Amino acid sequence: MSIRESFRGPEASIDDQIESFAVERVPDNKRWPIPAISLVLLGNATAMFFFSFGAQQTFLVGWPTMLLPIGYFFIGAILIGSLTMRMASREGLSQSLISRGLGFGSRGAALTSFIYAVNFVYYFLFEGTIVSHAIAYYFHIPIDSLAGIGIFALIGLVTIGFVWRGMYAMSTLQKWGFPIFVGLLAWALISLGSHHDVAGLSQWNSTATGGGAALWTAMSFANGQMIFQGLMATDYGRFASTKIRYRGTATIMLLELIPMFVIIFLGAMLGASLVGSFGEEKAQDPGFVFVHLMGLLGVVFVVITQIRINVMNLYGGSITLSSGFDVVAGFRPGRPWWMFGVWLFGVIFYATNVINHLGTFLAVTGVLTNTWVLIILADYFICRRWLKLGRAEDIEFHEHEVREWNPCGLLSLGLAVFVGALGILEVYPVAYASFISMFLGPIIHVILTKMTKGRFYTPAHATTDRVPSTATSGN
Repeated sequence: MSIRESFRGPEASIDDQIESFAVERVPDNKRWPIPAISLVLLGNATAMFFFSFGAQQTFLVGWPTMLLPIGYFFIGAILIGSLTMRMASREGLSQSLISRGLGFGSRGAALTSFIYAVNFVYYFLFEGTIVSHAIAYYFHIPIDSLAGIGIFALIGLVTIGFVWRGMYAMSTLQKWGFPIFVGLLAWALISLGSHHDVAGLSQWNSTATGGGAALWTAMSFANGQMIFQGLMATDYGRFASTKIRYRGTATIMLLELIPMFVIIFLGAMLGASLVGSFGEEKAQDPGFVFVHLMGLLGVVFVVITQIRINVMNLYGGSITLSSGFDVVAGFRPGRPWWMFGVWLFGVIFYATNVINHLGTFLAVTGVLTNTWVLIILADYFICRRWLKLGRAEDIEFHEHEVREWNPCGLLSLGLAVFVGALGILEVYPVAYASFISMFLGPIIHVILTKMTKGRFYTPAHATTDRVPSTATSGN
């Protein structure tokens, strides 16, 4: 394979490119090389969100304490991403489809699909809001005005066009988009050095009070991102070769995380350098920072970067909604049309200022999403591959192969989320909520699946003398 071919996906029909196997397995002959998958993931790695995340970590705990949550995020994302991607590549299934067989049933998985889709809607909203801020700061258009909402909606519609053909369109976008991103970022850093004193590591100081409480808040934010980044990579990892090993999936995660963490540390530096002049709110808002440093070119920078990441939010949301509505309503309008659903909810949330409740959102989705992902991993690697309570290969996902509701996964998720909700309601510190629930859920799930001997994996009318298949594990 030539270097050029290693950054390309296989030949595919227009229909396959558009639908992107949203409700089916990815065939073996439609798998992508590792460099090609990593190229697509560059859009996520260089999202504007991570500039904000880096500044936020600095303001919470400062240097060097911020290395604790950031290091946890880095190591944990490699581990979670390597496991979920290995699982997805072997099965060729999205996270939403594989959930049907791994502990939730067809309708139970549809419920978790909608939970997953909310993540994409919110990140679509977050990135789009940064663009609106940039345009508002430069052209003096009120963010919450009708014109501000129209700008958000229009740019979102334009973004849909860049991802109509799924992975293939995103691959093309990143090939020309990433070099432009690097060039404009370099310009911004030169401007920072020319007009401001650049803060060194010793000046990355916390502005928060509370010591241990601030650290736990920083860890909680990192925990949500750790799981989500590993989870998001799975929707692309299903295109990896069925023979890929853990070192292959770890390589994909590293190629995504290394540039991501460069952005996080640059965000920390930008925040620390500008907080004295503009305050925390503006210093961690890329929409303000890059317009301040670059003027109109900063607006262009933010718009291009937003398109590069929001194609992924639209794509991920459309994949998971396709799976969910396929079961709930038997409705298959085609994957691209679900992108309009993500866009519409994003516009509604923007108009109603949902973005102002970012902390609550991260707490709730951290509890729900983290617990769901770890239950799936526990089912696949412990219940099926270690305890051999079900098939370890060709996981069931068609509706006739699984129950509508698998009580093991659903009860585990429900109990863990209930405990996490007590934290969100401040019965105990909210920063602990996602950690407690994400460990409690998988433990309960393994116990329930073991007690029921895996009988809820298949429909009640299935033969009772089935023999679970086993599979050798790679490394």
